[in-house]
Amino acid sequence: MDQEGMQGTAGAVFVQTNEPRNAVIVYERAADGRLARGSTVATGGAGSDTPHLPSQGSVVLSGDGRFLLITNAASDDVSVFSVHGTEVTLVQTVAAGQAPRSIAERDGLVYVLATGKPGIAGFRLNDDGLIPIAGGEVSLSDASADPAQIGFTPDGSALVVTERGTDAIEIVPVAPDGMLGMGTVVPSSGPTPYGFAFTSDGRLVVTEAFRAEKGAAAASSYVFQDGALTPATASVGNGRSEICWAVISTDNRYAFTSNFADGAVSRYAIAADGSLTLEDPIAGSAVEGAAGLRDEDLSADGRHLYAIDADGGQIYGWSVGTGGALAPVGSWDGVPMTVAGLAAS
Repeated sequence: MDQEGMQGTAGAVFVQTNEPRNAVIVYERAADGRLARGSTVATGGAGSDTPHLPSQGSVVLSGDGRFLLITNAASDDVSVFSVHGTEVTLVQTVAAGQAPRSIAERDGLVYVLATGKPGIAGFRLNDDGLIPIAGGEVSLSDASADPAQIGFTPDGSALVVTERGTDAIEIVPVAPDGMLGMGTVVPSSGPTPYGFAFTSDGRLVVTEAFRAEKGAAAASSYVFQDGALTPATASVGNGRSEICWAVISTDNRYAFTSNFADGAVSRYAIAADGSLTLEDPIAGSAVEGAAGLRDEDLSADGRHLYAIDADGGQIYGWSVGTGGALAPVGSWDGVPMTVAGLAAS
C-alpha cells in the first residue's frame, strides 16, 4: 500500500514471524489507522515454523506499554522487549515451560501458558526482564486439556484458561504474592472453547470453534463474580466457521470475533447483565470465504481493529465507528504464512 500521506505515528502493531529464527515485526500506526512496516527484530528464540499456531496471547504488551512479551513455541521460552514508541529492544529470553503459546500480564505479574505439558509458570516483570516466582508453577487439572489462552480476570484475583481438549474453562486463583491456588474447572457452554476477552466489569466472552464444524461457530458469555464463573448466554451461533479469537471494545459494549475458516469478523453486543447477542456475522471481512483470518487486537484508543490473515500473508485493519461498525482501513502484505500473535498500542 502506498504510504504517501501517512499521518504522524499514533501507535504500533506487533506480530511474530513464528519462524525457526523467530522475530517480531513492528508496524507504525498512523492516526487514520494505516500501517507502515518498520523494523524486524530477532526474539532470540525459535518459532514452530508451522502455519496456524494456536496463539491468542502469544504477543502481548504490558499494561503500561513499556514491554512486549513474545512466546517462542519451539524453544520453550519467552522473549521480553523494552518498547519506546515503535522501537523495540530485546531485554531477555527466559525458559517458560514446554511449547508456550499464551501470556497474561497485570501490574508486573506475568503468567505463561505451556501447552506441551499443560501448565502455568509465574514471573515478575521489571526492567531486567522476567524473574520466576518461587513455587509459582502449577499443572492444569487435566493433562489432555489442550489449552488455548490464559488471561487475568479484571480484578486480578484469578487466571482463566480455555481448554479445548476437555471442553472446559479453568479458573486458577492468584494470591497477592503471585502464588497460584488450585484450579476450578467449569464446563464450557459449547465445544472447543478457544479465545476469550473480558469487559472491565467481569463479563467474559468465549469463542467456541465447535470442532471446526462448518457453519457451527459460536460464542458464549459468562459473569465472573466472587471467584466464580457463571454462564450468562450459551453458544450464540454466527453461521460462520472456526471462530477462534475475541477482543472487546473499550466501551465494553461489543465483542469482535475472527472466524478463521471464512475470513469474517463478527460483532456481538454485550448487555450489562453479560448476555450476548449477535449483531453482524460479517461486520468486517478480509477475503470473503477464504481461510486464514486469525489473531486480532484493538488499538489502545479503541478506534482501530487489526487482524492477521496468515494464509494470505497480510494484516487487515478496520476503523471502529458508532455502534461498533467496522470500515476497512487497508491491508498490508509481507508477513510469512507462519505469522502468529498480534498486539496493538
